[in-house]
Amino acid sequence: MLKLDHLTVIAPTLAEGVTHVRACLDLDVSFGQRHEYMGTHNHLLRLGGTVYLEIVAVDPDAQPPLRARWFGLDDSRNIATDWDAGRRLRGWVARTDAMDEVLASWGNIFGRKIALPWTNSSFDFAIPEDGSLPLDGAAPSLIDRRGRERSMANIADLGARLMSFSLQHPDATSISELYRALDIDRPPTIVRGRDLRYRAEIETQGRLRVLS
Repeated sequence: MLKLDHLTVIAPTLAEGVTHVRACLDLDVSFGQRHEYMGTHNHLLRLGGTVYLEIVAVDPDAQPPLRARWFGLDDSRNIATDWDAGRRLRGWVARTDAMDEVLASWGNIFGRKIALPWTNSSFDFAIPEDGSLPLDGAAPSLIDRRGRERSMANIADLGARLMSFSLQHPDATSISELYRALDIDRPPTIVRGRDLRYRAEIETQGRLRVLS
């Protein structure tokens, strides 16, 4: 079974991502960490339980990574196009305790298992060879934390709670069938629409707000 791990806002710059989330949720999300192994950095926000929001972007001060970055972040033109179209909540990550088993059946979608960080690795992440999002983001990225819960100690809890999560897609039927085959716990609700677009309803400060 796959489980919802976290949502991802994929931004041209980290500052733009933080500004967008502030405009949507009226919250200032704290810095998270630098991923020297991927040349990226993030800000993080708890959304209840072990689910959280990640704002991620290329770290301009980092050395180029040994391979294509995750979340399609090497394609700056595509990131900018999505951003300008309002497709900013761009994907999500699912947790699995059986990465090899999932990839044996679905590796053509999710890519190859990468042990990260490169030295003293503590988790596995599936990434297509070109770094792109699985099915352009219609399928989740996969993480295997090797049987350990993700520590929430360095993720700010500002009272935000995820209430609903949906995916609009032109081929909603096929995506729904894929999700059923993958046996996903807490998947987004899938509806038909003109383009791929995520929407999360998040309760914060006594109000229901929308992040997209």
